[in-house]
Amino acid sequence: MTKPADSDQSNDSANDSEPSENLLGFSDLGLSEPLLKAITALGYEQPSPIQAQAIPHLIEGKSLLGVAQTGTGKTAAFALPLLSRIEPNKKKPQILVLAPTRELAIQVAEAFQTYARHLKGFQVAPIYGGQDIRGQLKLLKRGADVVVGTPGRLLDHLRRRSLELDELQAVVLDEADEMLRMGFIDDIETILSSAPEDSQRALFSATMPAPIRRVAAKYLKNAEEVRIATKSRTVEKIDQSYLIVHYSHKLDTLTRILEVETFDGMIVFVRTKSESTELTSKLEARGFSAVALNGDLNQALREKTINRFKRGGIDILVATDVAARGLDVERISHVINYDIPYDPEAYVHRIGRTGRAGREGKAILFVTPKERRLLKTIEKANRLELKVMPMPTGEQVSEQRIAKFQSELMQSIQTEDLTTFRELVEQIAHDTETDIGEIAAALVMQSQKQRPLYPTFAPLPDASKRPERGQRDQGRDRPNRKNPSHDSGKRRDAGDRGERPPSRRRQPREPDADQQRYRIEAGKSHGVRPGDIVGALANEAGVEVEYIGSIEIGENHSTVDLPDGMPKDVFEHLKRVRVRQQPMNISLVSGDNSPGLSKPAKSRKPNKKLSLKKNRSA
Repeated sequence: MTKPADSDQSNDSANDSEPSENLLGFSDLGLSEPLLKAITALGYEQPSPIQAQAIPHLIEGKSLLGVAQTGTGKTAAFALPLLSRIEPNKKKPQILVLAPTRELAIQVAEAFQTYARHLKGFQVAPIYGGQDIRGQLKLLKRGADVVVGTPGRLLDHLRRRSLELDELQAVVLDEADEMLRMGFIDDIETILSSAPEDSQRALFSATMPAPIRRVAAKYLKNAEEVRIATKSRTVEKIDQSYLIVHYSHKLDTLTRILEVETFDGMIVFVRTKSESTELTSKLEARGFSAVALNGDLNQALREKTINRFKRGGIDILVATDVAARGLDVERISHVINYDIPYDPEAYVHRIGRTGRAGREGKAILFVTPKERRLLKTIEKANRLELKVMPMPTGEQVSEQRIAKFQSELMQSIQTEDLTTFRELVEQIAHDTETDIGEIAAALVMQSQKQRPLYPTFAPLPDASKRPERGQRDQGRDRPNRKNPSHDSGKRRDAGDRGERPPSRRRQPREPDADQQRYRIEAGKSHGVRPGDIVGALANEAGVEVEYIGSIEIGENHSTVDLPDGMPKDVFEHLKRVRVRQQPMNISLVSGDNSPGLSKPAKSRKPNKKLSLKKNRSA
């Protein structure tokens, strides 16, 4: 049976463990016989460092603060000891696990089910948003020993009193820093305060920012701390480089890289599920063997996909961060960061899928001009300097195609019986009095029509060069307010500076021709800033920052201009997205006025046609 998603036993142990820990076996950690039986069936031999240090504390009933990277086997580190202590047939939750995302909640629940396969009557309930709550209500009413869920949906069940915590023995916060980043800190505190005071607490996090420290100090008193240091040698053998590339040219750039790079297996990381399927379709249309790996795949399909990838039936996995957790496949030679990660640590987690256990690997990062700061943040946080990768040229692509064509041709000559075809060529040459070399050239020309050996590529603009100020202003149609006939780049003369409009209050403009104005039910009173709205739209709906128009923050609500034609499913999804713990409840503003805000000024001419991608968070 395949290992649960985050259990990355062999390689993480090799990278992080000390010699004394390598001598430990799972049988030395005090786990119950049913769990040891399940571990043996899974093929686990030695605990990873986080497991070797955390399990003894948790089995003794102590609270624990664990600091370790994703992919080090954290799920088993808390699931195995807590399962050893549960009492069967109570029909009430004894273990509660909080996870930041739906995908991780499902994976953790599946891991619990796998480890508890020999515990009679064991039940686990995954609880998360976006799923029919009626099914969850039935699941909880029937009785579950372990509940794994996202903070928002768990709070819903607590308010409904459908989730009872009076028999709870342990509460686990998995990836606490990620939950903090997503704005769940208040929900977490509410849930922890609802749990019995004498329940065991465990918090696992890759980093330990101040808010997480405060939660730990308040709710995990006298907790044991286990810290697995991140070691740079996990990426020492990975050749890391980056390209500055415009967003609209990413696909062409990726195609060129796939043409010129010699790779065995590859992972291409994107931010969202919808983009993983969209990019997979485009790669398949271009002749590459690719499959999407995202949170929409159930565990059985995920395992089937990974097994195909391991056997070489698939060359490229287009994956989201959560879906690729715990993935360890020897043939992964390349990692492409198609979308740059927002978190510097996520970059290390991604590229760690290659260069495993001493093997060499290659990682390439795509950076749009607006993401240069993220690149610097990644370099600074990880104490490394990525080298610039030159854009593959048409000549390089041609060389690779010719080399591949020659290799395939020679293989056919060496392995196939070509007698009939040779006789046919000789007959054609005799009948038409044509040189055999000319006939061979014509055959090559015909065979390469679908995939030209000498491709002609339109030159891609050099995104690494910053445009001059004058160049940046070109194309912006911003008429002079005093005299609209003046060129947009010219300033008003001195006489114009003294004239001001009747009101000095800035008047928000109306949306561009290809934009619509939306109202968001969150404003100044909720602590909302424009950056919060931009972040939510970019992360949850996949809206490129450059396509987000004017944002106006009111007292109790805000407005934002977005591209016309928002897909219905994205619109419905955004209604549930939270900004500063406040649901957006986004709605389309009808007419020319934004309710509660000043009347928009006269519209300016838009400088480009905008569009909205159908993206969701991974």
